[in-house]
Amino acid sequence: MAPRLPVLRTVPALRRAITRFRTAGEKIALVPTMGALHEGHLSLVRLARRRAHRVIVSIFVNPAQFAPHEDFATYPRPFDADLAALAGTGIDLVWAPGGDVMYPPGFATRIVPEGPAQAGLEDAFRPHFFAGVAVVVGKLLIQCTPDIAVFGEKDYQQLKVITRLAKDLDLPVQIVGAPIRRDKDGLALSSRNAYLSAEQRRIAPTLYHALKDCAERIARGELIARVLDEGGAAIERAGFALDYLEARHADTLAKIESVKDGPIRLLAAARLGKTRLIDNVGVGASRSAS
Repeated sequence: MAPRLPVLRTVPALRRAITRFRTAGEKIALVPTMGALHEGHLSLVRLARRRAHRVIVSIFVNPAQFAPHEDFATYPRPFDADLAALAGTGIDLVWAPGGDVMYPPGFATRIVPEGPAQAGLEDAFRPHFFAGVAVVVGKLLIQCTPDIAVFGEKDYQQLKVITRLAKDLDLPVQIVGAPIRRDKDGLALSSRNAYLSAEQRRIAPTLYHALKDCAERIARGELIARVLDEGGAAIERAGFALDYLEARHADTLAKIESVKDGPIRLLAAARLGKTRLIDNVGVGASRSAS
């Protein structure tokens, strides 16, 4: 039987553990999560294990990134199952602060990210989101003082926002993006996939296949605007309500009109019933990261 993972819930206990790692000269990696772990999260852990001596996985469902109409109250919190999933991964500890630790009484500080946080993608539909992400990720990076922090590329705009945050605040951490993990039919792994009905789950991979088709057509030299119009129509015919399908510069998220404008990332968000799915793929040489 594998030993039970250490679960730390207070900042002093966390700092004592980190001090032990640092005293031994060990490199630390952080994998921030909101729990409800799946194979996508575990792939982040495996990448972190390859890059560092010690791995911390944080589990905290961050209320600051949910709007009042979103699913904070019903967001899955299978903590015991998460610990079981992590038990054989070789991580060193779980950082699982409560809400009163992350946002104690009187907490009054905000971080308002700009740049990639105002690209007109997720921010156009969830204007509260990146401020909430910036605060909690900023706190996690300060609390855990990792050498590297691993985030999945499925939340691509978030990855760019966090990369900018760490750079702008001179945080001594390398932000590492991990490739998207998918089911065999192409659907990007996500905790919210559990909300899909059987019929919706059958339809859901259409989002990825439309993105992939658009990427291939753009790489062949077809007009980007036409490809995106037709790709969006295909997504909607499948039963989605499309929020956006965009071609952006893979690094800055600036709008692009031609393959000459730089490496391209295609990003999409769409709803099936009450479930909102996001996905992205690279075009041409940048596709290997998707």
